[in-house]
Amino acid sequence: MRTVNFVSQLLLLAGCVAAFAQDIPSGYKLLYSQNFESPASIKDFVFSDPAAWRLGKDESGNGCLELFGKSRYTPKHRSPFNIALINGREFGDFIMDVELQSTVQPYNHQDMCLFFGFQSTNQFYYAHLAVRPDPNAHNLFIVNDAPRTNFAAEVSNGVVWGNGWHKVRLQRQGAEIKVFFDSMTKPALVGRNATFSKGFVGFGSFDDKGKIRNVKIYGTGFDEKQAGFFKPAQ
Repeated sequence: MRTVNFVSQLLLLAGCVAAFAQDIPSGYKLLYSQNFESPASIKDFVFSDPAAWRLGKDESGNGCLELFGKSRYTPKHRSPFNIALINGREFGDFIMDVELQSTVQPYNHQDMCLFFGFQSTNQFYYAHLAVRPDPNAHNLFIVNDAPRTNFAAEVSNGVVWGNGWHKVRLQRQGAEIKVFFDSMTKPALVGRNATFSKGFVGFGSFDDKGKIRNVKIYGTGFDEKQAGFFKPAQ
C-alpha cells in the first residue's frame, strides 16, 4: 500500500512539474534563474528591509530565500512592507515561475505577494495571494502615488497555503496579467492594466512571513537598471 501511495505521489509531482513548464510563448527564453544554493545568491536582490531576509533551507535541505522577520519599513502609501526585488533587471512582458511557502498560521489575509512593474516605492503592481478575497486581499493591486487599489477582473475564492510549497506563475503580456496557483489551467487572478509597461520583479508579503525557491523568469529580454531605492543584504 505504501508503495502504491509513493508511486502515486511521484506521478502527481511529475504532472505538476510538466504543467508548470508548459505554455512558454514562442520566442521567450530563460532570462533569470535562481535556486538559492550559493551564498552569493542573496546579492541578486534588494530589500525593503534586508534584516528581515536570509538564505535558508527547505525540508529537503535545498536552498531558499526566507522572509523570517518583520520589515522595519514604512511605505509612503498603504502597501506591502516585506519586499525583495531582483536587482539590475527591468522586465516588460514576462512569465515568472516560482515556488512559495507561507510560514504563518492560517487566517483570512494569510498571504504571499508577487511584485512587478516596480518603478519606485510608490509606483508598482503586486499580486496578493490570500486565503479569502475581499477588497484588500487576494487581488491584483496598483500603487500609483496613492494607497493600493485593486483591479482584478476575475478573482478565485482564495488559496490554501497550509504548510507546504506551492507552484505560482505570474504572467504579464501587455496589459493582460494572470496569476496561477498550483494549477496552470485556470488562473487565480486575472486583470488588465497598462500604467507601468516595465519594472523590477520580486516577491514578499504584505505583513506575513514565508519562503521562496526555484525562481525562473522567461521573456524576450530585459533592461539593465539598478533599483536604487532599496538596500542590498548586508
